[in-house]
Parts: sequence; structure tokens; C-alpha cells
Amino acid sequence: MGIQERKEREKVRRRQQIMIAAKRVFSSKGFSKATMEDIAKEAELSPGTIYLYFKNKDELCASLSLRIIQYLNIRLKHVSSEKDAKPEEQIEALKEAIYDVYEFDPLMLINMFHLQSSETLKNLSPQLLSDIKELSGSSLEIMAEIFEKGINKGVFINREPLSLANTFWALFSGIVLLGESKRIISDNNDYLESALKVAFEIFNQGIKRCTSSDS
Repeated sequence: MGIQERKEREKVRRRQQIMIAAKRVFSSKGFSKATMEDIAKEAELSPGTIYLYFKNKDELCASLSLRIIQYLNIRLKHVSSEKDAKPEEQIEALKEAIYDVYEFDPLMLINMFHLQSSETLKNLSPQLLSDIKELSGSSLEIMAEIFEKGINKGVFINREPLSLANTFWALFSGIVLLGESKRIISDNNDYLESALKVAFEIFNQGIKRCTSSDS
């Protein structure tokens, strides 16, 4: 192994070390209260070293959130690849996929929702912002393709597929964020699953094509 390769591996290892420490700090203190100094202490590194890899806390949080978007993309591609599945079956698989993404890392998914609806995106490096936009756009396009398949087969109402995908995602993200608020305020840990079940039942009924006036 050459010197340059060892240096690159060390950079990757150190970056991973910082991200693991950041996730622990965000889990215990919350994003707003956590500081880069807290993360440096958890990682057993100097604050200066942290800033060599991440220019600010927003970028560090966004880098963690990027991993969730990557996982979401993988799960959605798996759902979309089931070409023989009926549209209703793919929607059911889509619901299972995004809930699986939530269970994979609830904290980072919630942070991702906050990230995408805040001024934080303006604080990110151009490359990281580009990666987030590309993966987010890809996820929505995959969902839109699933809805388009149902529209073309006459199962779903004839609406813009991307609009349906955005509505589906907004429904999911809104309920997850509301569930997090309820958990903090009232210690209600059972809200999310039941609320999502009802919301998706209503959504499914709304997109089904029942009459000719839907076309």
C-alpha cells in the first residue's frame, strides 16, 4: 500500500469516526444544543481537526442525513424493480419501504426532514448540496414512476405522477415530524404507526380511479 493510499484510508476512517461521534451527541443532546466542541470531545479529537473535515455543524448533520437518503434510494429502487407487481402491490411495498427507512435510523430521518425545510441547505458545500439534491430528486422520480404505472393501467386517477409522489412524501414526512412532537410533549410512542396507517388508507382511496370523471 502506497503512502497516498494510506492517507486516503486514514481520511475516510477519521471522517467516519467524527460522524459516529456526531450521531451520539445529536442523539443525547439534540441537534440544536449540540456543539462542534461536544462532537470533538466525543470523538476524542481537537475541534480544529473536526473543522478539517466538516466546515460547520450543519454540514456534519447533512452528511449523516445523506446516508439516509442513499438508503431510501436503494429501497425505492428495489420496489420499482418488481416489474410484475400490480400497482396496488407496489404502493403497499412503497409504504413498507419508507417505514423501513424510518426504523433504520429515526433520528437522522427526522433531522433530514428538518434539514430540507430550513435555511441550513444554504450553509452546505456545493458538492454536498448537489449530492442531496440528486439523491432526493432520484427518490421522487422513482416514486413518480410507480404512480405513473398505476395511472397507465387505469388503476389510479390521472394526475401528474410527480405531484402524487410529492404528496405521498409530504404525508409521510409531516406525520413523522408530528409524531416526534407528540413523543416529546406527551411521551406518546404509539402515535406514528397508527397515524401512518390511517393516512395511507385515505391516500390509497384518494388515488384509486373509480369513475370516468377521474380521467
